[in-house]
Amino acid sequence: MQVEHLDVVVVGAGLSGIAAAYYLKTQTSRKTFAIFEGRDAIGGTWDLFRYPGVRSDSDMHTLGYGFAPWASDRSIVDGPSIRDYINDTAKREGIVEKIRFGHRVVHASWSSADARWTLDVTVAADGARKRVTCGFLFTCSGYHDYAQGHSPRWPDRERYTGQVVHPQFWPENLDFAGKRVVIIGSGATAVTLAPEMAKTAAHVTMLQRSPTYVVARPAVDAIAKSIQEKLPKKIAGTVVRWKNVLLQMFFYIYARKRPERMKAMIRKGVRAYLGPDYDIAKHFTPSYNPWDQRLCLIPDADLFTAIRSGKVSVETDHIDGFTETGLRLRSGATLDADLVVSATGLNIQLLGGMTVDVDGDAVDFGTRLNYKGMMYSDVPNLASAFGYTNASWTLKCELTAKYVCRLLNYMDAKGFASCTPRRESGIGELPALDFSSGYVQRALAKLPKQGTRKPWKLYQNYALDIATLKYGKVADGTMTFAKAMRTQVASKR
Repeated sequence: MQVEHLDVVVVGAGLSGIAAAYYLKTQTSRKTFAIFEGRDAIGGTWDLFRYPGVRSDSDMHTLGYGFAPWASDRSIVDGPSIRDYINDTAKREGIVEKIRFGHRVVHASWSSADARWTLDVTVAADGARKRVTCGFLFTCSGYHDYAQGHSPRWPDRERYTGQVVHPQFWPENLDFAGKRVVIIGSGATAVTLAPEMAKTAAHVTMLQRSPTYVVARPAVDAIAKSIQEKLPKKIAGTVVRWKNVLLQMFFYIYARKRPERMKAMIRKGVRAYLGPDYDIAKHFTPSYNPWDQRLCLIPDADLFTAIRSGKVSVETDHIDGFTETGLRLRSGATLDADLVVSATGLNIQLLGGMTVDVDGDAVDFGTRLNYKGMMYSDVPNLASAFGYTNASWTLKCELTAKYVCRLLNYMDAKGFASCTPRRESGIGELPALDFSSGYVQRALAKLPKQGTRKPWKLYQNYALDIATLKYGKVADGTMTFAKAMRTQVASKR
């Protein structure tokens, strides 16, 4: 049976997958490639998540593509607008025809002799499994487990007679008008859901074990609007993008160096909206420093406005268990609810859940070091797009895609078939992410580690990554290159 071969296979047709395809098409024009997307739509996370009010938690001038600048003056936008933006970009750039929907890569096997991957792919249309080979594998599948969100096991859950839903699997046409709603959680999903559901619900309670830093900002970027009105679209997009990048970097660095001052600034902002009598110490003052976890961004202070109106209340307490009509808290209080929303986070899944082996040996990515934030020690011809934790996801993903193109072009110019980052001796290990968030801590054992020095150390810094990935050497002494063994043998005859 003849097996199809492609130069590059991209896994995932979300934000990063479309970026990867654009740069492969424009910077490696001779490469054959396809995007394998397990679902039947473009958009990834932004197509999967359909809960009320779903929106970006980064500004769209940096979450959008550098090659397709976000043209609206609204910087914080809803999920459908982001999904439309990704779709429109894919259509305009001729990428849609490269996508194979309903194709899920379940296993990848590398052969050093052939210098190629053999992929086992399930096809949703008929449930069949087929094989495809490729020279380079580029996973752009994000880090969410699309099949399952994180749901703690609460005592007496079976006693509850109401409905419990997880935002990742929001039921179509769920009617919560006039109902009492309890949202369990304090992260980006919870602070998004609460004011949106409060528009029609009888009352919404956001129940959190511990507070999160919440920062309000205008949904419309007035400076961006002024720049867009005065400059051509492409130039304006670049200027606004860099304005926001530099602001993000400044506030992140300031927060890490002056955490107490940043805490005071955030608390002052909350106090301005909620007034002198609100218990900010209890409900909006976390025990950790800013950026030990992501800050929650709320456009136009919508959560604070809903709290001031009385439509939303915040409870900071632990769940002792469910009752027939709601929740019993550790303090002894009870919360009655017609609907409970478990906004308790996501599960991290690497490479879209595919398994990997190299020359027959299974790869445990939890034992590997992350090279330049995209490749893995001793794993050839495999890169992953993984965005920033302290800035917009797309910034790092675009840098990664461009670097992969540089790498492929370098190998073509030198006649190499494979590239492998080799771990040197004496490299210490650090956790992959310096984040205390629950979803990160639950996944640390299976995440690749970072090293204690370049090129294994992650800096979470866009400017430094530009210097490394755009201008740094491809042949840096850590990356090793080789020709296909079978090709070498054949050429000697």
